[in-house]
Amino acid sequence: MTGFIVRRLLSSLLVIVLTSLFVFVLFFKGMGDAPARNYCEKLGPGKCSATKLNSIRHQYGYDKPLITNYGEWAKGIFVGRHNVYDDGKYYECPAPCLGISITTGDTVWHDLKQKYPATITLAVGGATLYLLIGVTLGALAARWRGTTADRLLVGGTLVVSSIPFYVIALLAWIYLSLQLQIFPETGYYPITQNPAKTIAWMALPWLVIGLTNCTSYARFTRGQMVETLSEDYIRTAQAKGVRTNRVLFKHALRAAIVPVVTIFGLDFATLLAGTIFTEQIFSIDGIGRWGLQALSTPIDVNVISATVLVAAVLIVTANLLVDILYSFLDPRVSVA
Repeated sequence: MTGFIVRRLLSSLLVIVLTSLFVFVLFFKGMGDAPARNYCEKLGPGKCSATKLNSIRHQYGYDKPLITNYGEWAKGIFVGRHNVYDDGKYYECPAPCLGISITTGDTVWHDLKQKYPATITLAVGGATLYLLIGVTLGALAARWRGTTADRLLVGGTLVVSSIPFYVIALLAWIYLSLQLQIFPETGYYPITQNPAKTIAWMALPWLVIGLTNCTSYARFTRGQMVETLSEDYIRTAQAKGVRTNRVLFKHALRAAIVPVVTIFGLDFATLLAGTIFTEQIFSIDGIGRWGLQALSTPIDVNVISATVLVAAVLIVTANLLVDILYSFLDPRVSVA
């Protein structure tokens, strides 16, 4: 088991390093003069001359070789760095240094910490709902397999899955929040200040995420449980007179839930990386909306690269944890 964990850890670190290299090449070298021009244009109309642009290129190291730039950028994530901001003026960027946002003038890490609580709150509530709803619907469909109720449940999940998420979110906001006012104003209110207000504001986004994402869990749970219900030990329990609900929820569901852990871990990491449509539609100032705003003119390259890198790290870490957890939950999985 120790060898398996070490190998998975090393492979995950390699993936993160390669991803960081890809992010750097894509957003810093691949965009050519865009980052330097963004800083130059920020000086004001008429001040971005060719001489000034060349000076900014040199100050920020855009004229250096790729490997040198990447080494300095990667080193800054661990130990921090100081960069030239303008006219030889230096600023400090403490570790983990992901650059300076040209929109706010603060370090990207500072802004990241300000945005992340909203995304975490959204992800935890939404993931909890779609896991509970999906597993429950899947278990009921397996319990009533072959019946009209089973077909309605499965058919309903297929219908919901066929509708784009942003359409459902937009319609829910328009009708349930604006017109009918069943749900109060949406947005994000810090849960540490007023938990009740936070729940009220986030209830509709949580519900939308829960209902739209539970469909795959319902179908997957149903499939796993139908397969598990055909196992010999299940039939033995039924032959011994064990109650149907006990067989269903204690034995079959317990065995079938193990594979669900895999997709849940990765889905949850994806939510933590930012839900662009949900945050934009419901005015939640989280990571996804922050990254979307960074695409406006001028493009905030440091913010975009940071959101992509953080998303990659979260997904790779989730994949690592899921693999390790899966090997503990299911001893049949080989870790050789």
